[in-house]
Amino acid sequence: MKYIPYGHQSISETDIEAVVRVLRSDWLTQGPIVDQFEKAVAEYCSVGYGVAVCNATAALHLACKVLGVGVGDYVWTSPNTFLASANCAMYCGAKIDFVDIDSRTYNLSIAELTKKLEIAACNNQLPKVVLPVHFAGQSCDMKAIKNLASQYGFKIIEDASHAIGGSYYGEKIGNCRYSDLTVFSFHPVKIITTGEGGMIMTNNQEFSDKLKILRSHGMTREQKFMQSESEGVWYYQQVALGHNYRLTDIQCALGLSQLKRIDEFVSKRHDLAKRYNKALEGLPIILPFQESYNYSAFHLYVIQLKLDQIKKNRRQVFNELRAAGIGVGVHYIPVHLQPYYRQFGFKKGDFFEAEKYYEAAITLPLYVGLAYEEQGYIIEKLQSICK
Repeated sequence: MKYIPYGHQSISETDIEAVVRVLRSDWLTQGPIVDQFEKAVAEYCSVGYGVAVCNATAALHLACKVLGVGVGDYVWTSPNTFLASANCAMYCGAKIDFVDIDSRTYNLSIAELTKKLEIAACNNQLPKVVLPVHFAGQSCDMKAIKNLASQYGFKIIEDASHAIGGSYYGEKIGNCRYSDLTVFSFHPVKIITTGEGGMIMTNNQEFSDKLKILRSHGMTREQKFMQSESEGVWYYQQVALGHNYRLTDIQCALGLSQLKRIDEFVSKRHDLAKRYNKALEGLPIILPFQESYNYSAFHLYVIQLKLDQIKKNRRQVFNELRAAGIGVGVHYIPVHLQPYYRQFGFKKGDFFEAEKYYEAAITLPLYVGLAYEEQGYIIEKLQSICK
């Protein structure tokens, strides 16, 4: 059996042809395909605007900037996420804090968020932004978070890097009904890919306009954004301190082509997840829990080992699966335990559920091109190792 990665892109001949058409066109970057891709994703999500950028980390950074996050502000997120969900606030000079996760969904805990907000209100340290992460493709309880935002006055950025194609209460994730902005990732292991890339969704036109300026050096050629009269068609003004976070037409052509198959991709991921669920039931492991109001994009399929019932630790199980050619992963090491964040006073024991989850978690391969034969091999090996 060949090596089986935990995730892998699905590229069709149609995808390749779409990219080649752009390569043969007059525009490789800053051309019409970027706008087409933004509008197509916005239409898919039933949201007003999409702003494409070079990756989801850049998207998170710009989302914080457009909400005015700066020195002295607090941003709260989940400890069970990739580093970028926390780093984006630090780029703006803000302070980061975390909210422990729910023991079933591994998403941000509403109960813990409520308690933390009550304490923060008493200490006059409420967050400017709460950044819930839709872990593995399943939405956080956004209605509850929005209700708390109305009560305590914070803004919301959804980190939906795992979740394009998923739904919450029957509506596509990314519609920003319960948030100010939503961020998607188009990395190759995600639901659809542009190679590298990300997008920020919003229903606020002012945010969209600012994001487009910030992604391109803080520069504009549009008179309505200038601070004085234009001197001619060559003229531009820098009106903010921005970045070079643009996405190319080449990448957006791939994204546009991939978007046509997104529902097919998510359906196949659900099919594979159901096969795992059926075959692994009864083993000393905890299967992924799904809330009834969610339709996950299933970016990841994460199990937890019942270590008290297995005569091995997580590392041993992980290493045996890797030795068998199965590219399992671990998502994620709690961010607050990273050396960089420990310098701010975070330590082991701060977020019990996230740490408990991490000690037993293993991510099994899940991607559109995973063959049933390969999945059967994974199941067989896991059954053998965990018996």
